[in-house]
Amino acid sequence: MQVGLFIPCYVDQLFPRVGMATVELLERCGCTVEFPQAQTCCGQPMANTGCTNEARPLAERFLEIFAPYQYVVAPSGSCVAMVRHHYDEYLEGKPGFAELKAKTFELCEFLVDVVGLKAVDVRFPHRVGLHQSCHGLRELRLGSSSELVGASFGKAQQLLNLVDGLQLTTLKRPDECCGFGGTFAVAEEAVSCMMGEDRVFDHEQAGTEVLTANDMSCLMHMQGIIRRDKKPIRVMHIAEILAGDRV
Repeated sequence: MQVGLFIPCYVDQLFPRVGMATVELLERCGCTVEFPQAQTCCGQPMANTGCTNEARPLAERFLEIFAPYQYVVAPSGSCVAMVRHHYDEYLEGKPGFAELKAKTFELCEFLVDVVGLKAVDVRFPHRVGLHQSCHGLRELRLGSSSELVGASFGKAQQLLNLVDGLQLTTLKRPDECCGFGGTFAVAEEAVSCMMGEDRVFDHEQAGTEVLTANDMSCLMHMQGIIRRDKKPIRVMHIAEILAGDRV
């Protein structure tokens, strides 16, 4: 399988290990991974603040760069949700756009639905708390939401259950927003911080040693709160855990 790897801006600039772990995982699954260096931001920050004219050329550039690949994979639910659910405003009717939406996947989604990953040779003997990011949960349907009636499922949880020694903690509010929300954290700083503190407290009472998610943006927000409050919780992207990184 040929994969065009899309790395979110904040991962590229602040958490490059997440990108490397993603490559390691995909290559172990037999994928040929390419990182097109011409890639730019997906345009989500601009789109979220109503800057349509600024977001449009980024969407067009994304289509141009990633159209040739068999699959497009990103270690981020929010960026993938931008492509699959919010690029229509900019790219509707353009050649290759329908195909781009169909072949763009969040990392956990790709490993479960396309690769069909059933085993990982990794040991991680820690109590792990899983944060379900809003975009992945409610736009990509990577897990079941508490407000919906139906069978319970979670693609990230399914992958973490493959890891030897890993114990998932039980949260009181398993699909609560962390409060980041991109530019929301800037426009509504106080509310954002309070929501993040609630999320961290839920993990703390559950006995979480390592807090993970498939969106580094959410983890970045909560990591800041954990550091300021001097909490003994470590933060790792799910790709790092599945790739065999240690705390």
